[in-house]
Amino acid sequence: MSVTLADKESVLREKADHPAVAAILNWKSDSLADARWDRDELTLTIAREDIVGAGFAIENAGYNFLEDVTAVDWFPASPRFQVSYHIVSHSLKERIRLRVMLDESSPVVDSIIPVWPSANYYEREVFDLFGIRFDGHPNLRRIMMPEEWVGHPLRKDYPVEGYR
Repeated sequence: MSVTLADKESVLREKADHPAVAAILNWKSDSLADARWDRDELTLTIAREDIVGAGFAIENAGYNFLEDVTAVDWFPASPRFQVSYHIVSHSLKERIRLRVMLDESSPVVDSIIPVWPSANYYEREVFDLFGIRFDGHPNLRRIMMPEEWVGHPLRKDYPVEGYR
């Protein structure tokens, strides 16, 4: 059964001793916008401007492996985009998800490469397919679509057969 608690304070009370929650709260509690516990997995919503600092905080708490970076287009909802970072702790034998919500008017977030260099190609893929920019990325350019391609094919408002 899926349990989703809309009230982040409830999750924080229940999971205050969780290493990732404790690391974020000790670092900068204001950066935590939401916390959800679902199917034995924790998702922490981080303020856009704090993603790099939050990454360093949980890395220091033992979350040593960035498994994936991906995005979701929630069009027509606002905020429109969600960037999700799937992170594993080998020593704790668990994974968590950090997510950042981005408005359509400014789909930009800082690159997480200073924390996990393996984010390089994941961020390029998200940029190419969703049009989300990663500030500070050393080589942000298309990786899957040709350079001359118009648009971002995984956006929900992208035409099914492409622009003609």
